[in-house]
Amino acid sequence: MRQKRCVGSDLAAMVSRRSFGRWHRRLFYGVASLVVATLTASPNVSWADEGGVGFWLPGLFGSLAAAPQVPGWAVGIINVYESEQGSGAVAAAREITINKGNVAVNVNLNLNLSAHADLVLVAPSYVFATPVLGGQFAVSMAGAAGRTSADLNGTLTVSAGGLAATQQGQISDARYGFADLFPQVSLRWNSGVNSWMVYGMGDIPVGTYDSSRLANFGINHGAADGGVGYTYFDPKTGHEFSVVTGLTYNLVNPSTGYQNGIDWHLDWAASQFLTKQVQVGVLGYFYDQLTADSGCAPALCPFKTRTAGVGPQFGYLFPAGSMQGYLNLKAYWDYDTQNRAHGYTAWVTLAFSPKAPASEPPPSMVTKAPPRY
Repeated sequence: MRQKRCVGSDLAAMVSRRSFGRWHRRLFYGVASLVVATLTASPNVSWADEGGVGFWLPGLFGSLAAAPQVPGWAVGIINVYESEQGSGAVAAAREITINKGNVAVNVNLNLNLSAHADLVLVAPSYVFATPVLGGQFAVSMAGAAGRTSADLNGTLTVSAGGLAATQQGQISDARYGFADLFPQVSLRWNSGVNSWMVYGMGDIPVGTYDSSRLANFGINHGAADGGVGYTYFDPKTGHEFSVVTGLTYNLVNPSTGYQNGIDWHLDWAASQFLTKQVQVGVLGYFYDQLTADSGCAPALCPFKTRTAGVGPQFGYLFPAGSMQGYLNLKAYWDYDTQNRAHGYTAWVTLAFSPKAPASEPPPSMVTKAPPRY
């Protein structure tokens, strides 16, 4: 990272800028390492696409998403709680899924779906010190376990032997299990207050799944996601803004023959560092299905989803022995939702990473050429 100094500045101002910039650089690298390490992958507890279950969890990326990190091992522990409600086509699609993919039934849209998930995500990551293509290369793998529950009530469609009938009733399901695995690679570049990122991630479908049950943890099919990100961070003012956008391609679910369409997503965050340790801000997301699903019931196709969300965040940086700790609280409320259950999602993140460089030696002389750090 570079910092420019100009000839002619008085000594007092130069010392003040150097001292102020030093702790901000340490804060910048430290918080970036912690935030990014914990927001690189997440379990699929949101409702979208097939039966309301998709690969991407909106809000996955947050503040300082594209910022450089401290080289070495880091780990993030995230508790994700989600409460969602849906009706109409979303609930009907879920009923068809648990009816073993029988798309010839008389679909009834007088249904209500309620879902809750309480999961703990563990995401270890490693940042390489050696540059790759002039940038900083990092890898991570995330997995999760917990409890999920779902209720479907209203006018239910019952099918047997090629015949279909409707009746008032309710289906409930709840269980403990583990989610799919989510590998990710990323490459970051930094120039002053600007940072850029490219990333790629995927889904390894090993999570708890049964197409005949309402409560599931995995999606039972592979998926690939890739995109780009940008972070603006001004150490002098503490202003920060990040945005990450990408596309998801989904493979066919072998149990149902269903294939989700191509998804587009955008996560954004804006925050202010009030002190060396305290961060506050707002964040949000946009999610839109660009192409329709295939393999869904004729009465529901073309089935495409979209949603948007917004909410507050709070961050606190603290020492943790030889490591550096970070606590982050954030929440999202959905709006402008179509063919997708909606509600709120709450995140509690606790992360640990190597400490940022403690200090830097002063330059022997002031020159026009910026020194390297």
